[in-house]
Parts: sequence; C-alpha cells; structure tokens
Amino acid sequence: MTSFTDILCPTPQGLYCPPGDFFIDPTRPSPRAVVTHGHSDHARAGHGSVLATAETLAIMGARYGEAFTPARQAARYGEKHRIGDATVWLSPAGHVLGSAQAVIEAHGRRIVVSGDYKRRPDPTCAPFEPVPCDVFVTEATFGLPVFRHPDDGKEVAKVLHTLELFPERCVLVGAYALGKAQRIIALFRRAGHDAPIYLHGALEKLCGLYTSLGVELGDLRLAKDADKVELMGRIVMAPPSALGDRWSRRLPEPVTAFASGWMRVRARARQGGIELPLVISDHADWDELTATLTELSPQEVWVTHGREDALVHWAGLNGLKAKPLHLAGYDEEGGEGPEGDGLKPPEAA
Repeated sequence: MTSFTDILCPTPQGLYCPPGDFFIDPTRPSPRAVVTHGHSDHARAGHGSVLATAETLAIMGARYGEAFTPARQAARYGEKHRIGDATVWLSPAGHVLGSAQAVIEAHGRRIVVSGDYKRRPDPTCAPFEPVPCDVFVTEATFGLPVFRHPDDGKEVAKVLHTLELFPERCVLVGAYALGKAQRIIALFRRAGHDAPIYLHGALEKLCGLYTSLGVELGDLRLAKDADKVELMGRIVMAPPSALGDRWSRRLPEPVTAFASGWMRVRARARQGGIELPLVISDHADWDELTATLTELSPQEVWVTHGREDALVHWAGLNGLKAKPLHLAGYDEEGGEGPEGDGLKPPEAA
C-alpha cells in the first residue's frame, strides 16, 4: 500500500510531492512550487513555476517584481488541478489575503498542508475552511497552552481609548507589513474609527495592493506628509522595526503599541519598550490548534514549525498519531524579513 510519505515527504528545501513532482512553499528555488501565502518565508522568488491564488501571486509580484517566476498559475479556492499523478486544490486558510491550504490527492489518499492559519474572523481575508483528510500538516507557532489570544475587538478598543485619554499624543502601532497592518486598520474601521490613519512609507505599497484587491481600508495618508499638530490624536501605523528608530521621533509624544501574539509574553513587551501591547495574531492559538485537530481527526498529524513538541504530545494524549517535521526556514510569526519584526520573540516556555 502507498505510504503517506510516498505522496508528501520532507526534504531540505521543503515538502515535496513525488507523484506531482512539485514542492510546497520551498525554501530554495525549485522547478515547480505550490505557494500557500505571500509571507516571505513561504513565498520566495526564483521558482520555475508557481501555483497560488491570484491574490498571493499579486503579493509576490509587488514584493519581488513581476519577473519573480517565468510561469504563474492562478488557482481559485476549490478549483482542482492535475499535476503529474496528483490532484491539487486550494482551500482558505484565514491567515492573510489570498492565503490557502494546499490539498493533495493521490493514490486514493488526501493530505492537507495548512501553511499558516487561524480560525477567528478576519475582515481582510476568507475564513479557514476545515478539509477532511488522512494527514493534516499543521504549524505550531503558538503551540503552547499559555498562548490564548483574546478578543480582537477588545485589543483594538485599547488604542481608541488611549486616543481619547491623550488627545495631544498619537498612538504608534507596530504591525507586520503584510496582513497584520491591513487587518488592524480594518479592525479600527469596524470599530467605527473613520478618521485618517497615517502610514510609514514601508506600508504604503501593500496597503494600496489590498485596496486594489477589494479590501476597504478607508482614508490612509503618509505620515511623512503631516506635521506634528496634524498627527495629534491620530493613529500612525509602522513596521515594528520603525518603532524605536529616528523616524518615530518626529511624531507627537507617541504611545508605542505593537500587535503580535508574542505580546502575551509581558517580558517581550517590556524588552521592546512597548507601552501598549496588543495581543493580536494571524496564527492559530493553542485552543484553535487543538480544536482543529479534534475536528479533523486525521489518521496522522505532521507539525512543520513552531512549538512542535507540545502539540505532538497533546495529540498523542488525545489519540492522534503525530510527529514533528522540524522544517527549517519558516519564521514564527510574519516572515516579513527586514521590513518586519525588529523585536525577536523570546523562548515562550
């Protein structure tokens, strides 16, 4: 009988599907790649061909230039593609705009690679859809019981309340450039904040791309075009790496906030000089990870990156056969490279 590793197996450059002769989110240039989403640790330039959602292809084009691959194939969610002896289709992952799980069917078996995912609603992308499968390949970025993300609305309300308390200051919100920044802006709009929101220049391109792809973000302006008086009582968004640099000194007494699942760790917020930590993540927390495994109840669980051992242990206690893959090359949150997190996550144990 065909084993699961005959259909999908870990290699030094990522997960490889022998029947289809393609890689999923390869970490090195590969002849054929299926890409789950646009973060730079999953979507790299230089592959011979790329199959992904139209949104992910657009994000890769914006980040790497339109020549990032000589052959691209846009796939709609649920649309089946025959590649060699395998059938591949994409299902929403709820992580960032265009994010997808890769579903592989071959030899009568089905393996689902989640990429990165979350289960809670996000106004900027399609929600995660559980796909019954024989093997579920999951991340474990926040795979420890201590990581339980609070309600997004309550976190966003902290910023709006701070603006009311300190109208002479601004709130400088650090957020990853792809996905998190746009989601935070959309959450502010959902909470009724319709005033202009000011951007660091590093966020302009991707916010513009989101808007062009149909995600409404409201009145956005560049912070560099405003003076201190105009920025009083306003929200200013920036990549985390800009929070403490010279750029932020021109802002009116900024209250520094940072949106990340790692803000659950108080020591990390203190180390980064964060006055207003916002526990908001685009990754599943412990409850979402374990609920997903319980719901899918696959024959096997493979854990790619993050806190693999804890999730594998939980799976074993709950009757699921699980193993860590220890894949290298995937960041723990964001995957944003030099424009992303300037605050490295501490050990979360």
